[in-house]
Amino acid sequence: MANLWYPKFKAALLKNAVGYDLSSAGTNVRVVMIDLADYTYNAAHEFLSDAPVAARGSTTGPMGGKVVTNGLFAAGNPVFIAPSGDQSEAQIVYIDTGADATSRLVLFFDTFSSGAPYTPSGIDFAIHWNPSGIAQL
Repeated sequence: MANLWYPKFKAALLKNAVGYDLSSAGTNVRVVMIDLADYTYNAAHEFLSDAPVAARGSTTGPMGGKVVTNGLFAAGNPVFIAPSGDQSEAQIVYIDTGADATSRLVLFFDTFSSGAPYTPSGIDFAIHWNPSGIAQL
């Protein structure tokens, strides 16, 4: 597979239905570890509730330093604090609304920073995004 924008997120952007600016300080963008033994990417997935709870590991706090320039999304390196759970082979970037059924999936990564697959050990783990940006639309 590859790192992908969720098509439903792109469609919502085109319909002006997202309601959030990824670069806004008020938009709560997070990353969740994903166990591919319990989750298979599907282009029809739209919300966090589409990823089974059993597939989800630790989640970062809200991402800081978010910017969007000429369709390129960039942000600071998020940290999983004392992560636990199953081994993670992928990550999902999502907009957290506080409810899984409305927390919109943004990006799916199954190739990410060194150390993958990652087995949580309770030691903080940082994602090191490419310095040029996370993903281009």
